[in-house]
Amino acid sequence: MVYYLNMEYQEIIKKLQLSGAIEDGKAIVDAIPKVSQEELTQAFLEVDIEDKDSVLSFFDQYFSKVSNDDNPFQTNPNNNSSEHIKELWDVLKREKDVEKENSTLIALPFPYIVPGGRFNEIYYWDSFFTMQGLKHHDRIDIIENMIENFAWLIDQHGYIPNGNRNYFLGRSQPPFFHQMVLLLEELKGEGYLIKYTEQLRREYEFWMRGGKRRAVKLKKGFLNRYFDENSTPREEMYLDDVMLSQEVSFDHHQLYKDIRAACESGWDFSSRWFHDFKEMKKIRTTDLVPVDLNCLLYGLEQTLIKAYKLLGKTADQGLVSTLSQKRKELIQHYCWNASQGFYFDYDHKFEQSNLSWNLSGAYPLYFGIATQEQANQCAAHIESKFLMEGGLQTTTINSGQQWDAPNGWAPLQWMTVQGLLKYDHTELARDIMHRWTKLNEKVFENTGKFVEKYNVVDTSLDAGGGEYPVQDGFGWSNGVYIDFKHLLNLKQD
Repeated sequence: MVYYLNMEYQEIIKKLQLSGAIEDGKAIVDAIPKVSQEELTQAFLEVDIEDKDSVLSFFDQYFSKVSNDDNPFQTNPNNNSSEHIKELWDVLKREKDVEKENSTLIALPFPYIVPGGRFNEIYYWDSFFTMQGLKHHDRIDIIENMIENFAWLIDQHGYIPNGNRNYFLGRSQPPFFHQMVLLLEELKGEGYLIKYTEQLRREYEFWMRGGKRRAVKLKKGFLNRYFDENSTPREEMYLDDVMLSQEVSFDHHQLYKDIRAACESGWDFSSRWFHDFKEMKKIRTTDLVPVDLNCLLYGLEQTLIKAYKLLGKTADQGLVSTLSQKRKELIQHYCWNASQGFYFDYDHKFEQSNLSWNLSGAYPLYFGIATQEQANQCAAHIESKFLMEGGLQTTTINSGQQWDAPNGWAPLQWMTVQGLLKYDHTELARDIMHRWTKLNEKVFENTGKFVEKYNVVDTSLDAGGGEYPVQDGFGWSNGVYIDFKHLLNLKQD
């Protein structure tokens, strides 16, 4: 535990987690003590940690829990799905934060949108896809406020954490900040790219730092991987990680680091990260050079090139241009598998493709890295391997993990559709959008909710499973649905 200075307090939190009495570990670290740490420590002496009722009684008495019950929302049965989402933005909106003693929340200076459910803080990559809906509902002010918050986090920490909780410090998420800035510039005109150039540069430096962290030296040059500065159980899922560690004989610190690195990817968890594509205990995220991350960093480099050109910084423009061209060549060399006709993560430990078929292979299309022939081959595989009744499944493996089949996730639908459109695979892109929005609407009709993820294979179900119960709200599902409906209306025959 790294987020509280008081060691006795850390020990209390750890024991509450390990007791198993409180089902969701995140609820423990999000809660705020009602009394001083000294009083809390004294009261905890009376707790029988083996007795569930004793633990729950202590937690209820001495902690203020984060709850969505403070802002209850009832779906208006007269609203269609789009109207529902439009009303929901204000439910998911949080005003600028106020500092609270002993809270794990990193107080942000501007309002923002949270995903929903148990997620009562801003999340980095979620926010870009949430913005796709906000822009159509004329909530540009919220988009700008969220970008301001991310710029502030970069100024404060040198990077954007996974979310604005101090237990997330040590890891980021897929770097979509440059895409947000480009979106804002598109919506409000020129000037925003220049305004945020320094934050874009600092984020790039964060990912490119050496020391065998996020930059990996390969035979032909450097590419990047997901990482986390910490090698302990996650504070928010402490018991789960400790229990998993009991199943392995190798270094637990490496296990925890690979778990945390997978959280930085946003894909927590997927067979993509497992050595045998089956078991969580064989996770080895840090051995892999992810194709999606490196495409995002290529996009960040391209954005910096544009910014430096606007600023007249020709030397910086030339340097990043050289680095960007090299990255593109390395992605093609290490991530394109000609025999399979698809993009894969690269296993830098065993120096070979990591043949997990998953939708990260669509990122080179979104960023224009693929040739037309490569895009054609990718499109064929996307249609034959991933397209299901309700949209695109995340991988071809059903491991029980939430970022695997049969689940589909809004951000991957959006990235894949946009990539296909850029290479003129319009019919397939429209088919995906139709299937996905139809499934969203069916679940909304049945439940009155938009949820975090969907079972695209068995569309009779309302949602898919994973590490925790399905969450409703839900920021990126809302945003992608609204944008797809807009795109479909624009692209009617």
